[in-house]
Amino acid sequence: MELRALILLPLCFPGLQGQTSEVQRRREGGTLYIQCPYAQRATTQERKFWCLSKDGACQERVRTYNEWWQKSTDGRTQIRDDTTNRTVSITMTDLKAEDSGTYFCAYYTYQYVTPGYIQLRIISLNVFQELLRWELDTLWVQCPAWCRRGQCTVERKTSSSRSTTKSLQDRATIHYDGQGTPTVTVRQLQTRDSGVYWCALGSERTTEIVLSVHKRTQQRTAEESGTVSVQCHYRIADYASATKAWCRKEGETCRVLATTGSEPPAANGTARAGVTVRDDSQQGIVTVTMAQLQPQDSGVYWCALQERAALSRMEEITLSVSRALPPGGSPDTERKSQDILLGEPSSSTFIIVTVVLFILLLLALITSTALGVRYYKLLARTGNREAEDTRDRPGGTAQPGSSGRRKSSQDDSQGSGYINLDVQSQPGPEDPLYCNVEPSQAARSPPGVEYALIAFSRPQEQQGTSPTQT
Repeated sequence: MELRALILLPLCFPGLQGQTSEVQRRREGGTLYIQCPYAQRATTQERKFWCLSKDGACQERVRTYNEWWQKSTDGRTQIRDDTTNRTVSITMTDLKAEDSGTYFCAYYTYQYVTPGYIQLRIISLNVFQELLRWELDTLWVQCPAWCRRGQCTVERKTSSSRSTTKSLQDRATIHYDGQGTPTVTVRQLQTRDSGVYWCALGSERTTEIVLSVHKRTQQRTAEESGTVSVQCHYRIADYASATKAWCRKEGETCRVLATTGSEPPAANGTARAGVTVRDDSQQGIVTVTMAQLQPQDSGVYWCALQERAALSRMEEITLSVSRALPPGGSPDTERKSQDILLGEPSSSTFIIVTVVLFILLLLALITSTALGVRYYKLLARTGNREAEDTRDRPGGTAQPGSSGRRKSSQDDSQGSGYINLDVQSQPGPEDPLYCNVEPSQAARSPPGVEYALIAFSRPQEQQGTSPTQT
């Protein structure tokens, strides 16, 4: 049959030769919209078709008539022929899983020996169901076989019963109604069951199903030495008689702390004082109470079903226990004490450090400025002294070849009225002698001094009397 279809396909559909299909995935309830340009290949008068390929034949879904557009009989498929742009458009709305299949848009021609459809575009449409469930929910799907990753868990010939193990194969069963319609049931769903499944009939996939299983979560806070109470809900019809457990998550395992059953916790459990689990099977609520809490009790816990040694999570609870405040303390005091104990800087410490650094920077700036001013004054004073020394030097006032010595400023303050000059050379009798007197000295007249005589001894007079000073 398959070989015959392959032979007839090019004959009935000349335009299908060498064509490949495009895969389009849509969820149920979605819309498919495609365009098929026909350019010069067809005239505007030729009818356009939207076909479902079945065994090499065109199962017509909708076609154009004298009008430029037309709807299908069910109203969910519409075809439009844009003769201006020479493009035919297909729209499928409210998609269903049974709409999955291979489609093509085409026009019919009589130009070949065997009239047939000229394919314009091939679409492989995959409409999938998207199912959202909570953990421990039950899933029902009308499906002859429940398959995943190339393996079918439940097939038509299977009639397994409910099991207490965690294997999906043992949690899935199949049931047939009076008309022989198969229904697959999957119980105690877990997050690890999320994935892509499909229903299959023999080797043919019929329906693709995208399953997403979410876990229920809670957040709880309590203080040291306090008490916390948690409520977890479950389906009464499915789990009223099951044993409920309270366990703490530790790595890949969950350590059981208390159960509703009379038996002690499982091998991976340890009873904890102050923990009680109460099951209200009439309301479908499990109430867990933990007393005398300590900071080390913070962590992740489960409300779970306990079946033999296996645990199935009902809800996940994150518990946070804070330290008790000291008498007369406040949350800020507690936080500061924790910062000190843990060595973590608080906001006040940060402010203090910032102020200290600012003060040190300001002091360094002031010190640098003061040193700069002092250095500038020292340079100015040194320059003045060099100028005074230049004026006092005899090289600037006496004749070349002579040197003089000025008396100290102390002598000037005592009001001395003369200046001694020692002339080393032998000036002539008519050589002039100059003496520089500062304006300050010229202005004042020391008492008891009217004039000063300076005499020089000739060589011949050196053996006689010494010069007289008055």
